[in-house]
Amino acid sequence: MNRKQILLMGITAVAATSHASTNKEATKKPMNILFIMSDDHSFQTISAYDHRFIETPNIDRIGNDGAVFTNSFVANSISGPSRACMLTGKHSHKNGFIDNAHKFDGSQQTFPKLLQKAGYQTAVVGKWHLTSNPTGFDYWNILIGQGEYYNPHFIDNGVKKQIHGYATNIVTDLAIDWLGEKRDKSKPFCLLLHHKAPHRTWMPDTCDLGAFDDVKFPLPENFYDKYLGRVAASEQEMSIFKDMDIVYDLKMADKENEIHSNTSLEGWGRALYNNLDSAQKAKWDAYYEPIIKDFKARKLSGKELAEWKYQRYMHDYLSVIRSVDRNIGRMLDYLKKEGLLDNTLIVYTSDQGFYMGEHGWFDKRFMYEESFRTPLLMRYPSAARKGTKIPQLVQNIDYAPTFLELAGVKIPQDIQGVSLLPLLKGEKPKNWRKSLYYHFYEYPGEHAVKRHYGVRTERYKLIHFYNDIDKWELYDLKNDPHEMVNLYGTKGVEKITALLKKELVKLQIQYDDPIESLLIKK
Repeated sequence: MNRKQILLMGITAVAATSHASTNKEATKKPMNILFIMSDDHSFQTISAYDHRFIETPNIDRIGNDGAVFTNSFVANSISGPSRACMLTGKHSHKNGFIDNAHKFDGSQQTFPKLLQKAGYQTAVVGKWHLTSNPTGFDYWNILIGQGEYYNPHFIDNGVKKQIHGYATNIVTDLAIDWLGEKRDKSKPFCLLLHHKAPHRTWMPDTCDLGAFDDVKFPLPENFYDKYLGRVAASEQEMSIFKDMDIVYDLKMADKENEIHSNTSLEGWGRALYNNLDSAQKAKWDAYYEPIIKDFKARKLSGKELAEWKYQRYMHDYLSVIRSVDRNIGRMLDYLKKEGLLDNTLIVYTSDQGFYMGEHGWFDKRFMYEESFRTPLLMRYPSAARKGTKIPQLVQNIDYAPTFLELAGVKIPQDIQGVSLLPLLKGEKPKNWRKSLYYHFYEYPGEHAVKRHYGVRTERYKLIHFYNDIDKWELYDLKNDPHEMVNLYGTKGVEKITALLKKELVKLQIQYDDPIESLLIKK
């Protein structure tokens, strides 16, 4: 071997050693976290779960390249409290934000603060809805309150600003701008990208108007539910027919001012239209004015009106989802272009589920499946297998410990959720939970859903409605997936009822919710 060959071998060896070292360092580098959440996005309207209504190819990309959780639930199905559960990894009674009338205590422990201490750059962009300003973030730019779909107002690190355009596009723009221009790129990042959409009043982007006009959606089987044996369900105020406002929700704000809803929401509906600029109004009018004219001419009532409202609701809601999916595609493409895709945990979820006409309803709040269940998809680059379906029972209190374990941060003992990383890695922990605890507090309140708590196992659900009511409901989810038959107190369910009550007490003790556990003895 001549000197030239020996020298070449030496250079090759050094290069190989250097490459191996670089790969090792890259492996050790903390993983970034992108936590995408929409508001009121039903699992039924994500094609990774259900193909009946809409295709969502970009949201599906997250699950196709990672995992889809098929039994994902919330701890309290209402926006602010659900967000507090995610931030803290604790149930509502522990984080103190039990309903939207409360104020979130920003001084308490949250996963962004713990990640920040561990060297992460943290940011939140979009919907916040926790009444107090964000803490634990290097950058925050949030919508004020519920936020507006068009030309929304933001609080940019304490400074109020209005940004022209459509909210879903703007929030994505702000997130991409922070990733590209504002963050410290020497640190790993945790970005909370939280959309307003598809929250009520479902105002589509102008480019999505009419996207579903050629579709007539079939009514849910239980659209005309009579709520037999379910007192709390019969007393709610979230009926598409009775409570969905024709002007506020369904855009029938006619220029002649002839259409009236006889509720306080009508004025808000007309104000939402007035927030559009002249170009936006021109496109809006071109689409909605013929619908308004047709609606006036038809003079609908009874079932015809109920079913017309359902179709309008579905068309608007799904048109809004198109924008969410499109913008998630923009974000995924950006991460790929910047070489960030394979070192970032990407999460997509909603703050809770939503009713798409089931039981004749819109909105959420109840422990029934459509609002209790929430979509959850995760792209974890180190996962053993793409396109994984994860069937274990998981809850939104689990997100915080998942992010902390991923970052190598010790999970505080007072966090009540558990990390999902073992499930993402394909493991099947023997001691994984067999039941979930739920507690809803916002009554009296909007939509008049009674206070209740309950337990859900893989097959059964037991709910106790309390406060100004004392009613129990029991469902066999295998034989009655739509929760139409309350079995509580009927012959033959005594044993399962006793077991579920025992499990409920166990969970209330485990999660230290002792006040209501006293009521279980009734």
